[in-house]
This record gives sequence, structure tokens and C-alpha cells, in this order.
Amino acid sequence: MTYNPTNVRRLAPQPDPGVQARMDRLRELGIGTLPDPEFDAIAAKAAQLASTPYAMVNFLSDRQQYFAGLHVPPSHQHSAALQTSPSTAHPPVDRTMDLDHGWCPYVVTRKKALPLNDVLEYPRWKGNPVITKLGIRSYLGAPLIERRETEFGESAVVLGTVCVIDTEKHSWGQSGVDLIKGLAEELVTLIHQRERQGARPAR
Repeated sequence: MTYNPTNVRRLAPQPDPGVQARMDRLRELGIGTLPDPEFDAIAAKAAQLASTPYAMVNFLSDRQQYFAGLHVPPSHQHSAALQTSPSTAHPPVDRTMDLDHGWCPYVVTRKKALPLNDVLEYPRWKGNPVITKLGIRSYLGAPLIERRETEFGESAVVLGTVCVIDTEKHSWGQSGVDLIKGLAEELVTLIHQRERQGARPAR
């Protein structure tokens, strides 16, 4: 399948009514604005288990996405790919990304896992900037949902996402969805353990 980005309309994610609650909670937890070694380790684990070059633990504000956990291909693999075939090279990824890039903003507002075997099969997302900037062809992400009991009942805040992405198509299947949801639960558990222990991320 070929893709011509000319005159394709870029769609912003749905309005996010939970953004302020999320930002307040992330501020309380002290996460989401700096690299985090433990989140980096979980991103590396996600990439290994899903067999993808990229994985992120992503926290979203009202202005941007921030990858507090990030796994990218080793630099020597990147250099080798450039030397052998530019079409297979993995472009570098920064820790920050605009809100109209990628699919994590949709995962946050939907509050559901999102498996995309081939992003080019979905007309509404063909104009997504990461397709042309990073050559992304497949995405799998799940929300980090924190559920707490309050005096008014259960409160659910989506803290962010965990996702894996690839420059090749993937058939994620139910096993892929279960994998990414399990990693999301692992991350929320880790965040709660830190809070109970009064721990802050190591810098």
C-alpha cells in the first residue's frame, strides 16, 4: 500500500475532559516531566516482548506528550541500518511529542487499548504526522488507569499510556492486547508502590 500525504487532513484527538485531573495527579506523584529509569526499563521490556523497535511510557499534559519511559533501537543498529538500506532505518525519537502526533491521545480519551495492525488501513489517521516523520506502520497502546475510592465513589484518572510502535505491520491479536494491558497494570502498580513508600524517581 502506498501513501501520499498531500492534501490529507490531520485530525486532532477528541477533547480530553480529564486533562486537568491528570496533570494535578501527575504533579502529586512527581512523574511525567523527566526521564525515569524504571519507566525506561519497562519500555525496553515492552519492546522486547512485542518485538518492536520503539516503546514508550507516555504522560500527556494540555500541551504535549512526554515519554518518561522510552526505548529506541541501539545507536549501532541505527547506523548499520542507514548504511544498508535507508528504507529500514529507524529515525530518532525525542522525549516530547505534539498532541496531534501518534495515537496515545486517542487511547487516553477512549480509556481503552488500541491495536492498529496497519495504520494506513484507517483513512482518518492517514494524515498523522508520525507516519511520514518516523515511518510508523503499526501501533499498540493501553491507558494507565488509576482507580481510587473517594467519599463520592470510585475515581478513575488516566495517567498516561504505555505503547509499542513499529515501522512494519503487525497482527497484534488478543495476545498483543493482553500484553500491553498487563504492562499498563504493572506500571500503575509501580506508581502506587512508589507513592506508598514516599519514593521519587531516581535521577
